[in-house]
Amino acid sequence: MDEKYAPLFTPWKIGNVEIKNRLVQCSMGGTSLFGWLEPNHFDREAAKFLLNRAQDGVGLILPGMQCVRDQLGIPGRKWLYQNERMFRKLKDYMVEFHKTGAKLFVQLAAGMGRSMAINGWMTIIAKNDFLNKIASPIVDVQYCCASASEVPNRWAEDVISRPFTVEEIQDMVEAFGKTAKKLREAGVDGVEIHAVHEGYVLDQFTMKNWNFRTDQYGGSFENRFRFPVEIVQAIKRDAGEDFPVSLRYSVVSKTKEWGKGALPYEKDFVEFGRDMEESERAIKYLSDAGYDMFNCDNGTYDAWYWAHPPQYMPDNCNLEYVKHIRKFTDKPCVPAGRMTYEVAAEEIKNGTIDAVAIARQNLVDHEWVTKLRTGRRDEIKPCIRCHNGCFNFAKFKGTPNLQKLDDSLHLARCALNPTTMQSHKYKIVPTRKPKKVAIIGGGIGGMECALVLTKRGHKPTIFEKDGELGGMFITASSMTFKENDKELLNWYRREIKEAGIPVKLNTEVNDIGVLGDFDEVIVATGSVPRTMPTIPGFETTLTFTDILRDQKEVGDKVLFIGGGQSSCEAAYDYVRAGKHPIIVEFKSDLIADDATSLCNTSYLRDAMEYHQVPVYLESTVTSLKNGVATVKNRKTGETFELEYDDAVNGVGFVPNPVAKASRKVHLVGDCVAVGNLRTVIWRAWDVCMKI
Repeated sequence: MDEKYAPLFTPWKIGNVEIKNRLVQCSMGGTSLFGWLEPNHFDREAAKFLLNRAQDGVGLILPGMQCVRDQLGIPGRKWLYQNERMFRKLKDYMVEFHKTGAKLFVQLAAGMGRSMAINGWMTIIAKNDFLNKIASPIVDVQYCCASASEVPNRWAEDVISRPFTVEEIQDMVEAFGKTAKKLREAGVDGVEIHAVHEGYVLDQFTMKNWNFRTDQYGGSFENRFRFPVEIVQAIKRDAGEDFPVSLRYSVVSKTKEWGKGALPYEKDFVEFGRDMEESERAIKYLSDAGYDMFNCDNGTYDAWYWAHPPQYMPDNCNLEYVKHIRKFTDKPCVPAGRMTYEVAAEEIKNGTIDAVAIARQNLVDHEWVTKLRTGRRDEIKPCIRCHNGCFNFAKFKGTPNLQKLDDSLHLARCALNPTTMQSHKYKIVPTRKPKKVAIIGGGIGGMECALVLTKRGHKPTIFEKDGELGGMFITASSMTFKENDKELLNWYRREIKEAGIPVKLNTEVNDIGVLGDFDEVIVATGSVPRTMPTIPGFETTLTFTDILRDQKEVGDKVLFIGGGQSSCEAAYDYVRAGKHPIIVEFKSDLIADDATSLCNTSYLRDAMEYHQVPVYLESTVTSLKNGVATVKNRKTGETFELEYDDAVNGVGFVPNPVAKASRKVHLVGDCVAVGNLRTVIWRAWDVCMKI
């Protein structure tokens, strides 16, 4: 092991429970031991995944958030503590789990409140008392959105949360205590309360701009924090004073108003949620109440990119806030949020933090801890913070949560690793009949195919028209903030080399008939930019490859025709470089699709607004000539002109297959249908498992 990582592998304590190292796996939606939205039960797939993480060497495992009462509010559903059979299974599981030397704290929650990601049909029910009453035998939407006060839902602003009754609050407090007792009896090492964190129910109670109650749970500082204080008191009473209780805690909210977050470099704003002054008081108050650890970051669902940082956020984005707040408590404080191994180890060594919380890296590479410990840092497959498999909640202007209900039951998957939480569907099965397979295209899809086929025992060969592997992902990773993408590209190239897979570079294949003696052919030729020949002057536009991969020099005013994710990312890169981009988008919002998480899209939208990037929505470019674009608003019919130095084609991509699918010819990736890295990689597995 590289000695600089040694501090990560030293023991520490939470209360009287010793943790063997300083690596904490944060809770992630979908990894709940007792089910997610479905009826509470012992979830075998989550249990298998969590045990695997303990076997790899994570010191403290926190399964996904578990509401003490069914969060959909369905009548007849049991409180969590009432499911005796589930706890018996948990007890047997903990015996096996503890053989790894790891510890497990179950994260318990009061619910989501206004952060409940309701979809279209749920919004209709939520706004109609009669419909909600009719639907309540199946789902009580008004209960699952209940909050401290009448506040707007984050996903559907016209849905107003109803306040919890005092009786409901007190019933829930009792349930926390009873559940914690059951967990301790089953062998669980502690619990974590979710949360005075991220704008969930308990956080909604604590913040004065979100809590307008006039009873004992609203008004003064002490009243607003009464709910989480009563919870830890109930747990200590029922499960024992020595039973550790962690708190998932947002140091500051980084929120400007409903639906608006503050960017990491933004200082000139008034905090709408919890500011540092109140946080300093709150963490001491909560420590004194009985909490034994603080698992910390920042943000709310309105500033979601702090709690779930995309690539645009800086590394270790919450660290300085956690280091500061640790001065106001004598309990361990653990930062989360794009923490790097090197910085975490140095801070632990210096005594400024107590451990490091890492979440989604555990989804990507199931052996990352072992690789780090054994000196194989460069073999770790990196998380790229895309959220396309683990947290694919999408939203744009005028929509609720766009995630399909069946998808909401399947969080904590990974765009880069289909085997995560899908061990039965995606697994390497050695072939009995090794085949020679030609792969046309050396992008991510082609390389993933080659690696999977090799593990199964086949003999793939990659044919790539360019002089290096990577395809369009080289373009996608070219922006200054895409360091994780660059790491991923290097990881793939290294794995291909280490596996000894033949690669024929500078070899363009347009006719599979010339390939020669291969048993099967995989076409992974990706996509090409869509063109708009009906727009005069469109042929003068630049492609993303021109401006990103090839770094073609552009002027100050760069016009992006189309406001999708690629355009917004490139525009943001130009803003950082001091240029002045302009965006014209046909739809009613930027990145108006259901393929990208709100964690990512809200950052880009907030950044465009903060940097005053001119954005023309519901508009189309009708002509380009001599640095002047004619633009038409599709709703009003108004036509106007925009001056620009260079224009970029951001209207999207179309599939570019060089052959049709047949019995022995298989298409993967964007040459089938344009998607994202998740669709590319998962399609690769779907094909390669059948060869």
